[in-house]
Amino acid sequence: MTPLHRVTPPARRGRTPANPGGETAQVQSLTRGLSILRCLARTEGGLTLTDIAQRVQLPTSTTHRLLSTLEKMGYVYQAGDLALWYVGIEAFTVGSSFLSNRDFVAQSHAYMRRLMEQAGETTNLAILDGTEAVFIDQVQCRETMRTIVKLGSRVPLHASGVGKAIFASLPDDQIDAMLKVRGLPRITEHTITSPETMWASIRVIRQRGWSFDDEEHLPGTRCVAAPFYDEHAEPLGAISIAGPTSRLPDDRIKQLGPLVSHIAEEITHRLGGRWPHPH
Repeated sequence: MTPLHRVTPPARRGRTPANPGGETAQVQSLTRGLSILRCLARTEGGLTLTDIAQRVQLPTSTTHRLLSTLEKMGYVYQAGDLALWYVGIEAFTVGSSFLSNRDFVAQSHAYMRRLMEQAGETTNLAILDGTEAVFIDQVQCRETMRTIVKLGSRVPLHASGVGKAIFASLPDDQIDAMLKVRGLPRITEHTITSPETMWASIRVIRQRGWSFDDEEHLPGTRCVAAPFYDEHAEPLGAISIAGPTSRLPDDRIKQLGPLVSHIAEEITHRLGGRWPHPH
């Protein structure tokens, strides 16, 4: 009798044969390694091997192998009597590169355009520079009558939408120091010039998350603004909606405030920042 031989069927077309040591396995290892890094980054203090394995839902042996690889590359390190694992200097170097290379204008522009489409008014982006806000980007609305600012122009913190949004986000002692140095000079008849009134306005801005410029910088113009923040929950700048008073009555302002605040929060996350807890 002729002995039976097992015949291996040809591989089906369109299917990739299993390759435990190939690209798929490498991608899986990368995903798992990044999951471990993310786990450590989200934890205050270090974690034991067992804790990490449980949080990323991997076997302890696999977790240890991945940690050893990350340790050799400087992304994690182990220290202390409990042999806890921590994020390493190389991970910090990579993160710092992102922070130094982020481009406010490029990364925020799409959000500003969406805000303009939703609000129907011109949107602006400004950053803090000393005791003033500087406009660095703008998306103009389609209305014939519209508010236009020159890029690079400066506005005071106490008498502009973007300025007041940034102003209210600063620590109280910094605000107090600015008030002593700059004061509250009058720009229009609506400008806030009383420290008591300014502090009351700051408390309102902090509570609701957006500022309101009621012809305080330019007669006939109203503005709603909200700040965006860096990774330390400190203000980087603010975005605003500006338009003629005739198109921005009080009820419209109340609708646009939460909208601009929501977009500012999205920009914060896009830039790698952290939205602060309410004051």
